[in-house]
Amino acid sequence: MEYTNLGRTGLKVSRLCLGTMNFGPQTEEAASHQIMDEALELGINFIDTANVYGWKTGEGITEQIIGRWIASGGGKRDRIVLATKVYGKMGDSPNERRLSAYHIRRACEGSLQRLQTDHIDLYQMHHIDRETPWEEIWQAMEQLVAQGKVLYVGSSNFAGWHIAQAQCLARERRFMGLVSEQSLYNLKDRTVELEVIPACREYGLGLIPYSPLAAGLLAGALEKENQGRRASERIKKDTEKHKSQLTDFESFCRDLGEKPSNIALAWLLHNSVVSAPIIGPRTSQQLTESIRSLDIILSDEHMVRLNDIWPGPGGEAPEGYAW
Repeated sequence: MEYTNLGRTGLKVSRLCLGTMNFGPQTEEAASHQIMDEALELGINFIDTANVYGWKTGEGITEQIIGRWIASGGGKRDRIVLATKVYGKMGDSPNERRLSAYHIRRACEGSLQRLQTDHIDLYQMHHIDRETPWEEIWQAMEQLVAQGKVLYVGSSNFAGWHIAQAQCLARERRFMGLVSEQSLYNLKDRTVELEVIPACREYGLGLIPYSPLAAGLLAGALEKENQGRRASERIKKDTEKHKSQLTDFESFCRDLGEKPSNIALAWLLHNSVVSAPIIGPRTSQQLTESIRSLDIILSDEHMVRLNDIWPGPGGEAPEGYAW
């Protein structure tokens, strides 16, 4: 396993992050525990979750599954970098969602209880909250850090200017602020190249791409059209829409003798701003297969070809859309 610093911090994380959104809804608890055990054996020390995963309001089902795994012994908690998120609806009260200081404190306590730990290594804001001032958000986060309940703070689904806004105020308060941004990023979805990635580079945030395989579209969709999530209507429509690109992409991967999913991950890993793409295996086999991506070296010629197949927005802003 390879490790890198999470953004500008001294914290070392594995180059692949284990995503847990499938734990509960798609993968039963015993299998989820097995995947986490195997991830540790493979050297993956970065585990990402969210208080809303499990998709039953207020229950935090996925966090509970992880918490029971941590509590099962073997010093697991001390071997992982544990990340979760706050923002989503956790109850019927109007104050049980978003990023008010009230909700941040209560949500953090709830996550700590479900995860059966005394601290969260990376506490991520799951979405921007346009109704709450940054002074309030940072004060709440500063208190959690001072109490030792949170070590680092990250964001998710922020625009580039949100990152700049957050960091400017954090500096005024002499607070470290954001250390990471979790964004949708893959060969097909490259909008973040305009402003989010430049903002991450400027302010020292590690980028944690989610959906690196575009919900399975980049994992051999043409070869496996009727399997798993690829059988859903949405994926079928995406497959048909991008059929020409997928044909070229999968042909390119066959020429290299590599699985499309591993090429998609390797492409992300070649970006110096990327700390760790989030892989969301539903099975142990999917987990093991993804490790191959760490050994794939893509040449400049390969990168040009991939860019031809999956063109991005044209570079960073403003050149991406202006002269």
